Amino acid sequence: MNCKIKCLREKMKELDLDGMIITNEININYIIGTKAEGIIAITDKDNIFMTDTRYIEDVNSVITIEDEINIIDISNLSESDYLTFFSNCNKVGIEENNISYAKYLKYIRLFRIKEAVETNNLIEKQRMIKDDNEINNIRQACKITDNCFNHLLNYIKIGMTEKQIALEIYKFFIENGAETTAFETIVASGENSSKPHAFPTDRKIKYGDNIVIDFGAKYKSYCSDMTRTIFVGNVTDEIKELYNFILSCQIRTTNKIKHDMDGKEITESLEKEFNCRNYGLIHALGHGVGLDVHEMPYLSYRSSYILKENMIVTNEPGIYIPGKLGIRIEDTILVNRMKSEVLTTSNKEIIVI
Repeated sequence: MNCKIKCLREKMKELDLDGMIITNEININYIIGTKAEGIIAITDKDNIFMTDTRYIEDVNSVITIEDEINIIDISNLSESDYLTFFSNCNKVGIEENNISYAKYLKYIRLFRIKEAVETNNLIEKQRMIKDDNEINNIRQACKITDNCFNHLLNYIKIGMTEKQIALEIYKFFIENGAETTAFETIVASGENSSKPHAFPTDRKIKYGDNIVIDFGAKYKSYCSDMTRTIFVGNVTDEIKELYNFILSCQIRTTNKIKHDMDGKEITESLEKEFNCRNYGLIHALGHGVGLDVHEMPYLSYRSSYILKENMIVTNEPGIYIPGKLGIRIEDTILVNRMKSEVLTTSNKEIIVI
């Protein structure tokens, strides 16, 4: 049987679930490795993927006999066909965060579900621990991102716009093995860099600017995430001191990211360092990376996640001075029992181009 379904069935037993309906497209991709639209039904006896004629050929090329998944073309189903799927299931789990109330009512009626139960991110929690194949895909996504950063150091020139740089990142990814960008690239220069989630604009790069570049490649559906802050022509001693402080905090934090550490405690430790200099950490310290660029676990003072071996998370401290500048340094990190592995290896020392 598909090992991810096998693991999911074990977790369903813990919740006393006889069946489950999977509608989240990312979770479907995780379970069976396809981006085809459809629904997975895990019943008391069978694993069923319901899709329509448009995707049948693609799905058949991905799913093997060993997966033990029945593919059903819903184009040929009548409502009465649906009624038998969960006939022997007393409790059926649903992904409550992924469906509307209207869809919920539809599934209750269509499948004649006796009792629908919230699954509380059951699959998302399973996705936190990566297998070897997932790790290798993320590792390759990080490698493409590192190579792109090295390319940018020779590409960026005074007079270019933020949008031009963002477009070059996309082109490099496509031409070097990535599917696309893992998220909307951030290129923020000068005063724009004080906005943590700035959008690339027509602002032109000037002498003396700092440029925050937050970007990542997607490889075989898996993401990378890296931020580097570089400088153009010159950097003042004051800004050097601030940059080196953030870098030292980021390195110390990376050393704390390991098996059985609490992400909340790591975040609170960094916040104390920031507060001592009258700065605040205005966003989460980090987040999980996988099929989604932002997924569980989160490194934040708002929630406690105990890190485990083979989780992949980011570490991204940043300081932002409104109307003036922002500096952020981010890496993608594979959690290990002893020293964790930084998967994004681009230079983090002060770079002036």
